[in-house]
Order: sequence, then structure tokens, then C-alpha cells
Amino acid sequence: MSQRSDLRQRRATLEGEWSRWIPQLRTARRSPSGSVALRPEVTESWLRSLSSVDPLRDSAPAADDDGSVARRWADSPLRRPVHDLADELHSIADDAGFVAAVTDESGTILWTCGGRTMRHRAERVNFAPGGRWDEPAMGTNALSLALRTGRPSTVFSAEHLVSALHGWVCYCAPVHAPDGRVLGVLDLSTTWDRSHPLAMSTVRSLVTAIESRLAVELPAPRPASEALRAPVLLSCLGVERAERDGVPLPLRPRQLEILTLLALEPDGFTAERLRAAVYGDRPVSASTFKAEMSHLRRALGGGITTRRYALTAPVSCDAVLVLDALRRGDTSTALRHYRGPLLPRSEAPGVVEWRDQLEVAVREAVLASAGPEHALRYGERAPYDAEVHEHALRLLGPDDPRRPIALGRLSTALRD
Repeated sequence: MSQRSDLRQRRATLEGEWSRWIPQLRTARRSPSGSVALRPEVTESWLRSLSSVDPLRDSAPAADDDGSVARRWADSPLRRPVHDLADELHSIADDAGFVAAVTDESGTILWTCGGRTMRHRAERVNFAPGGRWDEPAMGTNALSLALRTGRPSTVFSAEHLVSALHGWVCYCAPVHAPDGRVLGVLDLSTTWDRSHPLAMSTVRSLVTAIESRLAVELPAPRPASEALRAPVLLSCLGVERAERDGVPLPLRPRQLEILTLLALEPDGFTAERLRAAVYGDRPVSASTFKAEMSHLRRALGGGITTRRYALTAPVSCDAVLVLDALRRGDTSTALRHYRGPLLPRSEAPGVVEWRDQLEVAVREAVLASAGPEHALRYGERAPYDAEVHEHALRLLGPDDPRRPIALGRLSTALRD
């Protein structure tokens, strides 16, 4: 059977799966099962995308300001390396019938090249400067998957969520700065019938050339010994934030969950136990889990062991500070750091378990304390905990000016 026939059969199979599953996913919101034609990373992306993307939309949304796109390309660290390779990119696009595109780290296209026919086809779906191709904007595509996973990605025909893209195949790889940050992606796209296994190796080679130029042009990262002296500050009680040297780390909620669990359990996790702590019984592919770990490692500059997942980079975590204070019997310090529940929006089983442990431990320390200031301080965050307010009243003298505060809170708790 010829390659064209193989591609035609594969496309027909995927179209059938798309037509079968997309209507169900929009209502049932469950992952397809029993389909050998659909890759897990594709169906997982479908599920994530359907909350914000109509599969029948005809083109990618545009960035808010075309002028800002031009300025972003002018200021992008990718502009000069891409310009240096422009002749090669034009040659590949013209000779092989591709359109090439470069995005920023958000998935907005900043630059394209290609022959007139392919560029016109691409422009009809806004595969052009200013088009937004991140997952929340345009659903499952090679650019959005490469940005999300930090790895090269190919999406063929009806693997795209949006049906207007079913005539395309896209090959994409992220471009990393010397410090590991993803600066954007390079994409080669063409019609499905021109799909070729060597296209991805071409993309990888071009990205390697771009990254080699970036290594020369961008400021070198700080030496590892210096970077290790600056700890990551992880705030996960009542808030969700990680930063180093005052600069926020680019972590998604899932990666913050993993970092929090690793900080709370310094002995580390086996891969199986960490996946269970993060995902529970959800059917999540090994590649998705590995992608989250890879992104977290890059953000930390390494700092996580591989055989058994454990932190080697210094991390100062407010939840750990609370636990250390409680172990010392220092309730005042524990309450100073305890600003609310652990990662309050997280539903990861391991986080939920630690959240409950922390809340119980802090509350019991307050109820065991002979200092009314502890019950009063904790009572600010527990307005409906009548036992805590009663404890405060027992410790406050009859003339203590703070009694009305505790009385008011107790009245509210009992009323509700």
C-alpha cells in the first residue's frame, strides 16, 4: 500500500473517531476508552480544550493588538536567530510545500514564511502573525502541545480539535533559552497528504541551530553554585506562589502541587506513589506526568532527583515552617506562617491529605495553648469554629478589651 493510501486510511480513521467522540466529550466530559487510534495526549487535550474552544470554529482568534505583536517580535530573543536561518527556512518551506511559524511563549504567532499558496491557506485559519494557538484559544494542535509539554509534538488531521484544521499536519518543537525557559516554538505545517516522517527531524535540527545561537547571544545563566544559594520561596498556605530572587517561577498549578508535595516529604516519592498523590485514580498517561516533572526541573534549574523523586534544590516552604514550629511547640510562629488552607484550589489526593493534617495540627495546638492571642488569631480564619471562640473566652479575663471580639465571633458561629 502506498504512503498516500496509508495517510488516507489514517485520516479516515481519525475522522471517524473525532465524529464519534467529540459530541460525547462535550456532554459527558469523560476520556475516550478503547480507541487504539487516539493518543492519550490528544484525548486529554481534547478534554481540557472543550471548555473554551468550539470545535467548529473556523480560525484562530487574534491577539488584541497587531501593533503589540510587531513590537513583541522586534523585542523577541528569537528574532535574530530566526533571521539568521531565514534563507534555510524559506528554502524548506518553498521546496517541501510547508509554512513555517515561530511563536512566543504564550502561543501567539510572531513570524511566518512559506510559498504563496500555503501562506494563503494558512491565513484562512489565521495561522499568521497575531494568531493565538495556545490550547485555551485553539484547542489541540502541535503548537499548544509543545508549549504545554516542553517536548516536540506532531498533530495529524483529525487529531486537531478544530475541524477546520483536519486538512493539516503540523510538526513543532519548543525553543529553550540557555536557562531552560521556553521562549516559543518553531512549527512546520502542511497539508495532511504531504505528511512525512523526516519533517520532525528537520524541525529538531532547526531548533538546535536556533538554541545554539541563543547560547551565544543571551546572557549566560548564573553559575549553578550561585543559583543554588538562592532558595525557592514556596508559598502554599492560602496562596499559590513560587519565586526565586523575587522573580515568580513559571509553574502551572499541577507543578505547584508536585513542588509542594516534594517540599513536605523530603525523603521523596517513588514515581508510582507521586503519580497517585497528584492524580489519584484519574487515567493520566506516563508522558503527561513526565512532562510536568520535566517542566518543574527546568524551572528549578534541576533540583529533583530522577530515580526517586526528591528535592535537591533549596526550597523554603511556608507549610514546612508551620510543621517545624509545631514540632518545637512554637504556636506563635506556626500561626504567623499559617495564612490559610494548603493550596486551597487543589484536589490532588496528596495535597488534600496534607491540607487536612495541617489544619488539624494547627487547630489542636491552638486549643492546647494557654495564650488567648492564639485562639484569637486562629479565630480570624475560622469564623464558624465555635470551640475555638469558646476557648478564647475562657482564657480572656472579664475586663479584657478583646472579649467582645471573641463574643461576636462565637455568636456568629452559633447562629450559622
